[in-house]
Parts: sequence; structure tokens; C-alpha cells
Amino acid sequence: MTAPSLVSASAPPRIALIHALPHSVEPINAAFAQQWSEALRMNLLDDSLSADLARSGAGLDAAMHDRFLRLADYAVGTGAHALLFTCSAFGPCIEAVARRHAGLPVLKPNEAMVDDIAQAAGEGAVGLIATFAPTLASMPPEFPAHVALHTALADGALDALNRGDAALHDRLIAQQALALQAQGCRRIALAQFSMARARGACEAATGLPVFTTVHSAVARLRQRLG
Repeated sequence: MTAPSLVSASAPPRIALIHALPHSVEPINAAFAQQWSEALRMNLLDDSLSADLARSGAGLDAAMHDRFLRLADYAVGTGAHALLFTCSAFGPCIEAVARRHAGLPVLKPNEAMVDDIAQAAGEGAVGLIATFAPTLASMPPEFPAHVALHTALADGALDALNRGDAALHDRLIAQQALALQAQGCRRIALAQFSMARARGACEAATGLPVFTTVHSAVARLRQRLG
């Protein structure tokens, strides 16, 4: 697959943001607006991906891999200089995209955050919170072995966000942050892009550093292309 030309000094890079959940769209675009407003963004949303994964029982099978490859091929065909996926339950599918488009930065949503946490591994155990249960199966193996990791599911938080109750969503996540703090965690990581809005609530509840996939991903792409 032919990659687009390198970003020129005069042209801003074009970043393809590929979403499986509609709630991921606003947080990542807000982070770009705050951290790297010059970048051009395109948003591709297939909100059936997560639902199909949850109900099929087939896991990340060949059909799911093919769907991700098709989305990536389309984005690259529009001239994207980098691809950022924003749902953390599809790691192997995204790795297949990265192999096909080896000439471009292709980021899993949690890749940059995992690196940021690993580089500060001496700062204590990490509490990883998710609102989508499959994420807690797919994401922990991406952390290096030297990172002490505890996980928690903020049950009901995603349903609350789907109903438009963002305050309850944030509160349920903050409750899990407090529970992880009680288990000895000294840092909190929010596993999904849709959870970035709860960062302030977690910081206020625990006083701990809170990492988000959103902010780490934008910083990583700006470092590579900006």
C-alpha cells in the first residue's frame, strides 16, 4: 500500500481519527484543539464495531480484522499522514493495520499512554479503569511486566454516558479510582478515550496523577509529525 508523502514544512499534517464509539469523538478533538490545533483532523466512526464485538462471541476474528483494514485503507486513500484508533479493545486489529501501512505512524489508542506510564514505573502501582469490559482483557498485556497494574471496571458508566448522564459516568469512574487508591495504586490510568472527561473528577477524588489515552496520544503524534 502506497503511503502519502511526508509532511512538508508548509502543510499541516492530516490525522485520521478512527472511532468505534461515538463518545470518543469529542474528547480527542478537544485534545487536539488544545494541544495541537494546527493539525488537520478527519473523523471516521463505525459505531457497530464495539456492539458487534460484544455480542458476537467471535472475538477479534478475521472478519473484524478485515473491517479495520478497510477503514484504514480508506483513511490512507484520503491522504492521511497518521492513523489514530480511539477504541482500546481492538489491539490486534490495529497491529495488522500498522503492518500494512508500515510507512505511517499508526497508533493504538493506549500506546502512547502505556509508554508514558512505563517510563515512570518507579512512581508506584497503576490503577487502570475501563467502562467497556473487553478492554480489561485486551489492554493489560500491553503494559510491560515491570509495571504493577491493578484493574477495575466502572460498571454502568458507559450506559450512563449513552443516556446522556455524564455526571454519573464521571462519578462511577471516580469511585473506582478511589477503590484502586485504597488498594495501593499511586497513579490512575483511564483506558478509553470516552473516559477522558472524567480526569478532573478522578484527580479531585484521589489527588493522584491521572493519565489519559487522549492527551498522551496527541502529544505522541505531535512529537512524530509536528
